[in-house]
Amino acid sequence: MLKIGEFSKLSHLTIKALRYYENEGILMPASTDEWTGYRYFETSQLEDAAKIKAYRQLDLSIAEIKAIISGADEKVVLAKKSAALEREKQRIETLLSSINHILEEKEMKYHVIEKVIPQTLVYYSETILDKYSDIMQWIPSLGKECLKLNPDIKCADPPYEFCEYPDGEYKESNIQIRHNEAVTARGKENDIIKFRNLPETKVLSIFHKGAYENIGEAYAYIANYAKENGYKQSGLARECYIDGIWNKPSVEDWLTEIQLPIE
Repeated sequence: MLKIGEFSKLSHLTIKALRYYENEGILMPASTDEWTGYRYFETSQLEDAAKIKAYRQLDLSIAEIKAIISGADEKVVLAKKSAALEREKQRIETLLSSINHILEEKEMKYHVIEKVIPQTLVYYSETILDKYSDIMQWIPSLGKECLKLNPDIKCADPPYEFCEYPDGEYKESNIQIRHNEAVTARGKENDIIKFRNLPETKVLSIFHKGAYENIGEAYAYIANYAKENGYKQSGLARECYIDGIWNKPSVEDWLTEIQLPIE
């Protein structure tokens, strides 16, 4: 029989670790002196200690080690750990790629973040505009039309409003556009106003500050960022108008968020 100090030296596990494993029920002393409280281990338990040490070096949790000790298939537990580590590896690689992308930029004009847009109910409308500048007259008309049809309708809090371009390309004229605004409840529909539920959506997001005619730079940046970092686009890009002509007299202060849905 080995005292805990002797067992500690032979197993290369600290006494603190041995007591912790005892408390967790994964490496119990062979016996404990009822008078002194001294713990004793069998030499055969050195193999058990080595297994636990090896599992911990593989980053297995106490719960995972307990599962194996209780009879779970070791290969199944290790396969799940391998999958989790692979996901973590991909996450770290994405972070490193993003950091390197920033480091390589001489002047960082855009910062890309990843976020999740929760499931949302929106009223929406589609049309074809002659030119982009018509957007700022068209969107307010939709709000008036929706309120006329649904006087008690309420916008979501926080607000969420965006435009999509189903054509999927830049056009100087005959611009197909869809406007969406989040609301708290479905209302009446007509030929102009419709309602739909949007599922939870993961997006890449950047903010463009300044005139809309320069927004192509932001689109190019986020598209290149997604490509370089292995993201796959899963829907139409969304333009969220945060500040504009309605509240900021200076074009330099206009702020637009571009959200690129990803898988």
